[in-house]
Amino acid sequence: MLRTLSIRDIVLIDRLELSFEPGFIALTGETGAGKSILLDALGLALGERAERALVRTGAERGVVAAVFDPPPDHPARRLLAERGFEAGEEIVLRRELGAEGRSRAFVQEMPVAGGFLRELGSLLVEIHGQHAARGLLDPANHRRLLDAFAGAGELVREVGEAFRAWRETEAELADARERTEALRAQVEELEARIAELEALAPQEGEEERLEERRRRLSNREKLAALLREGLDLLAAAAERLAAAERRVERARGFAPDELAAAAAALERARIEAAEAESQLAAFARDLELDPDTLERIEERLFALREAARRHRVPVADLPRLLGESRQALAELRGGGSRLEELERRVRAARARFEELAEGLSRRRREAALRLAEAVEAELPPLRLERARLRVELEELPRERWGPEGAERVRFLVSTNPGSPFGPVERIASGGELSRFMLALEVVLARLDPVPTMIFDEVDAGIGGATAHAVGERLARLSRGRQVLVVTHAPQIAARADHHLRVVKEEREGAVRVRVEPLDAAARCEEIARMLAGAHVTDAARAAARTLLREAGRAVA
Repeated sequence: MLRTLSIRDIVLIDRLELSFEPGFIALTGETGAGKSILLDALGLALGERAERALVRTGAERGVVAAVFDPPPDHPARRLLAERGFEAGEEIVLRRELGAEGRSRAFVQEMPVAGGFLRELGSLLVEIHGQHAARGLLDPANHRRLLDAFAGAGELVREVGEAFRAWRETEAELADARERTEALRAQVEELEARIAELEALAPQEGEEERLEERRRRLSNREKLAALLREGLDLLAAAAERLAAAERRVERARGFAPDELAAAAAALERARIEAAEAESQLAAFARDLELDPDTLERIEERLFALREAARRHRVPVADLPRLLGESRQALAELRGGGSRLEELERRVRAARARFEELAEGLSRRRREAALRLAEAVEAELPPLRLERARLRVELEELPRERWGPEGAERVRFLVSTNPGSPFGPVERIASGGELSRFMLALEVVLARLDPVPTMIFDEVDAGIGGATAHAVGERLARLSRGRQVLVVTHAPQIAARADHHLRVVKEEREGAVRVRVEPLDAAARCEEIARMLAGAHVTDAARAAARTLLREAGRAVA
């Protein structure tokens, strides 16, 4: 609900701080006292159009801030969470309007776009009046309200999910068809590429290995000469080691213990030298056995690099290219069966969506009749006994069915027998519009999540029993929510839980507007004024006390 409204330098208001309570709040005052200024100021905070004429003469800017405390699960809190705001216990909307006409919007003291401020404000306050209509007068909300009245929330969710599943499967099918066509145009190229690469048979890391072998073999002659020299030196060393070993063995006959270690070392040296000679000889034989290896390596590297150049990939990617080409060709050859499976899935998804949408349409048609009957039952006491409501379900062509179903929902009204039905805001006058929306709100009260409602001109052109009926319905509507009513009807004001009076006064040569909460005595006097006019009589005061007693309100 709306907790506080702070206004600075708006029209005739220089500084005003208002606090609001839950329940039914009446806002009264003489004609021209400035009640409309309060609604204009609140509209600014809710994101309505800003006009520089609203800034008080002589002020650089006007500022309006509205503080709300909706319940924890309210849609406004979910919207804030989706946009990355930390809601806290209160939601603060603020608007600044410069004298030059530029405005700035803030939510939780963070700058926001005006569109977001309007979106958030529409979830917190619903205004009905001749010059302001939010919520129920927006055709975009009619379907949502009818679905809530029908108890079709879960079915609506299923329809939306089925529609998205159908469209996603259709998109997958379209993508598969596009891919198949593209592959079909490339089949000859794919087959030629695969044949070439399979014949080439590139291996992972092959280029690096060939480079290493080429580097080594390009110095083969020098390597062979060095190996021959090494082998000659090893042969000579082996003879010398053998001779030395024989002499030490003979010497051990004279000093066996002292020469044992030396003899063993010579034996190991001879064996290691023989092993080295064997390995070098084998390596030298390999060099001589394949004198054309370097040429073949050069040819292989050329073939790999030429293939990589033609296919515009690094040599290292040739094995991957071969695998991808095989996969693409397999998809082409198996594309027919995949397309058939996707087409089957699309037909099944569409059938499920249409079945659910048709079920939702039946639910809506039945609920539309019940909703119209329930609203029309509320109209006679509001002096709208000749008015009729029609909840129109305009069936859409199948190609235009969507996540919200198969029809467009609109609330239409006829105010007189024989008159055509039309949008409620175009058919009804200001007072009729407010009373009609009051009847609709009473029926939909438990379904509409907006916590604060404002009615302006709901009493236009009525009095007596009709005003009593309007007041009774406003009181009923205020159970569980906040209802603020701008009224000139004492029968309506008497039923309010709280009463605020707007007063225009002149101070220091300037006209200013102030708002004062009324206690029991002041409230009785204000209702008497509303009954009698400029000159309040004792009879008017007595009548005011009677109205308050009948409404169950305190009497001074």
